[in-house]
Amino acid sequence: MSLELLQRPRRLRQNPLIRSLAQETDLRAKKFLLPIFVCEGNGIEKVHPSLSGCVTRSLDRLIPFLKNLEAQGVGGILLFGVSQKKDEGGSEAIRKDNIVVRSIREIRESCPQLLVGTDIALDPYTDHGHDGIYRNGVVLNDESVQRLCEMSCLHAEAGAHLLAPSDMMDGRIQEIRESLDEEAYQNTLLMSYTAKYASCFYGPFRDSLGAKVEGNKRSYQMNPANRKEALRELELDLSEGADIVMVKPASHYLDIISDFKERSLIPVAAYQVSGECAMIELGAKQGLFDRDHAIYESCLSISRAGADLIASYFASEIPRILAKMDLIQ
Repeated sequence: MSLELLQRPRRLRQNPLIRSLAQETDLRAKKFLLPIFVCEGNGIEKVHPSLSGCVTRSLDRLIPFLKNLEAQGVGGILLFGVSQKKDEGGSEAIRKDNIVVRSIREIRESCPQLLVGTDIALDPYTDHGHDGIYRNGVVLNDESVQRLCEMSCLHAEAGAHLLAPSDMMDGRIQEIRESLDEEAYQNTLLMSYTAKYASCFYGPFRDSLGAKVEGNKRSYQMNPANRKEALRELELDLSEGADIVMVKPASHYLDIISDFKERSLIPVAAYQVSGECAMIELGAKQGLFDRDHAIYESCLSISRAGADLIASYFASEIPRILAKMDLIQ
């Protein structure tokens, strides 16, 4: 029996060649950024127990790893400092020869084809674990922004291509942009964490930083219940001079990524955070699904929602996984 159907969507699914032709979303390694953790010392390579891609390295171990990453064609990195020097105001963040500043210079020299992005926030350097200056139970917005401006200029001077303010202080994009312009760093990119939610999925990341938070970050990170508020943050960052806007986390905020893509004329990034990646790792270890397929599908969904760039702890594996998926599609 043959049905008289004018529309047969399965025609576009019948073999790999046709499926590839009709595929709407394609992942590319160049669109991925790998979060990198660097610390003082030598011979250090510490892997987080729940997330193999979350690794803290000393600079001597980091450079060989990044040369290999560059050769694989991954787009770039987001550099985070891991520091034992912590105080109330995060003063280590603006020390001119701290580990991040030295790393930026060395990476730029050793890996000229790798985009170097850096985190702009104080939480790796504060003894209270907050992203800004914290006094009497309050994160001080304006004072924190001034310190972030100093940090930004320091990273730009060292050679960072891209600065990623992750703090969620009000007005910091405008102030950082003006500070960079005053110091003649007009070409340094700003990738704002525009909608960074007060999520429970940052655990492995905070473990790696050694950032124990006093209280919580709900007074400055966004309420996970809110969608329209993210659009307000988007409008502000666009008006203040952001070059790229980011949604964090990614997998549970696909609607926000989609909203940003629809309303923004600049690139939209998404951060597949440590807890998201750890869930995939742990599920695969339990035999619940194939690890590579889960990584691919999760990143594909983030891209499908509208992300032009994806920061992910799986970024170093993406070239291998994409080649594998091409063979079995």
